[in-house]
Amino acid sequence: MGRLGPTEIILILVVIILLFGAKKLPDMARSLGKSARILKSEAKAMKSDDQQSAPADPPQAAAGTAAPEPAPRTIQAAPGDVTSARPVTEPSDTTKR
Repeated sequence: MGRLGPTEIILILVVIILLFGAKKLPDMARSLGKSARILKSEAKAMKSDDQQSAPADPPQAAAGTAAPEPAPRTIQAAPGDVTSARPVTEPSDTTKR
């Protein structure tokens, strides 16, 4: 299989426009861009969680006082995009050791 030349690329673009129509292509590209931004932000959040992992033996709270519960995180698709923001529920370790 060789490299694609300009003629083959133009032919592929024409087939794509004929299959999907010129009106749907911008919407498809927009949704693909949003998906890529969400994937990038999720990967970045996972990487920062790995770097800031909790110590193996967390310090115990003083007797009679409850440990403060952390605020829920919100992941956004893009800065300022509040329509696609959703709360993230993180699993808690409820097993007894």
